[in-house]
Amino acid sequence: MGKRINNIPIAGGNWSNSTTAGAFARNLNNYSTNSNNNVGAADSGPNLKSFTGILDHRDALSSDKRTRADSVNFSSLIVENLNQSPKQPKRVGYLYERTFTKESLYEAYLIARKGKRKKPACFEFELSIGAEIDALYEELSNGTYKPMPLHKFEVFEPKRRTIHAPHFRDLVVQHAIYKVIYPIFDSGFIDQSYACRKGGGTHKASDYTQAAMRTCDGELYYAKLDVRKFFYRIDRAILRKQFERKIKDKRFIDVMCAFVTTNEEIGIPIGNLLSQIYALVCLNDLDHFVKRELKIKKYVRYVDDFIAIGLTLEEAKDFKAKCEQFLKDNLNLELSHWTISKVRKGINFVGYRTWRSVKFVRRHSVAKFKKAVKRGDFNPVISLIGHAQHSATIVFYSHFLHKNNLLSNLPPRSKALCLSIINTHPLRTSTQH
Repeated sequence: MGKRINNIPIAGGNWSNSTTAGAFARNLNNYSTNSNNNVGAADSGPNLKSFTGILDHRDALSSDKRTRADSVNFSSLIVENLNQSPKQPKRVGYLYERTFTKESLYEAYLIARKGKRKKPACFEFELSIGAEIDALYEELSNGTYKPMPLHKFEVFEPKRRTIHAPHFRDLVVQHAIYKVIYPIFDSGFIDQSYACRKGGGTHKASDYTQAAMRTCDGELYYAKLDVRKFFYRIDRAILRKQFERKIKDKRFIDVMCAFVTTNEEIGIPIGNLLSQIYALVCLNDLDHFVKRELKIKKYVRYVDDFIAIGLTLEEAKDFKAKCEQFLKDNLNLELSHWTISKVRKGINFVGYRTWRSVKFVRRHSVAKFKKAVKRGDFNPVISLIGHAQHSATIVFYSHFLHKNNLLSNLPPRSKALCLSIINTHPLRTSTQH
């Protein structure tokens, strides 16, 4: 068994649910522009024809390339077989041996270290990379692997949350799992579920919402619902059954579930990479209920916030009541905040105040922007500019920086964006934020 270093580095997960959210970008410093720090849902994922199809691909390779191909290209082979097979079994098997090879663990390490090679967590692991990979492989092979205790701390942006950050070696294992299960579950997610998905993000969710509003009469209604303490109330037993619908490898599911074990009877930790896709899996049942049973055409969800748009008042009330009952009966969850209002009054969603004709960021984000500028702290300023660039608030931000002669403090890309806004919009519009 390989020797493993004693000082196990710790690394957190991505909770900056913006356009950069996802498995490969981790940022625990969540600025107030990021309105949702939770995740989404899943139901029916991809189906494999049979494992024989994948073995056929492997057998076509020369023997010296088989091991690496099995691990590195496994997820792509899954997708390829999905597209080829007219008769596909409902569940995927044989994942454990193919996911936890030395080659796949090393590939996962390369992903986990992106942008962090100078950080202690990554540096300490890399000092003994061979021994660390060998140790992980041996533990996973003989069934003795267990995640290290999570590092617990709190963040306060945009509100107080308890974060549980995994050790770096466990983050490597999570990336190996994530790479394999993402295509399995993602194909079963509806297109209007935008959180922590490739090609998703707050901007996409907001754009869809505004487009849906524009197709509706302003006198129609929308219903905006929110799950109470979503991550802390996820039923792990129900979550495991959702995994078992798509995966039949019990040992693999055991390792998947090892990362959501907590001292509480229910809930999964915020901070784990895998918690993002697990939350997507959890609420996808709700998405399919809304689309298939309730037949709601204009529906969008980001993490635990979801909206139905273009309803009559009675339809909006019925939507709220049926979703509330579904969550209680099927997922052991309940609603928290909810709003039923006319479309013309605007929707407050994913950090934007959105009307059919215009969009602004939330007022507290504008206040954060002003305070950060006055402090000379341009890291949050750049993040806030990125959040506002698809809204009318970017006009105010640009003129505010120009007025205070601070554009030169921005990186070239942000500076160019602000200058183009200033040249396009006259100063008289800068007060409309």
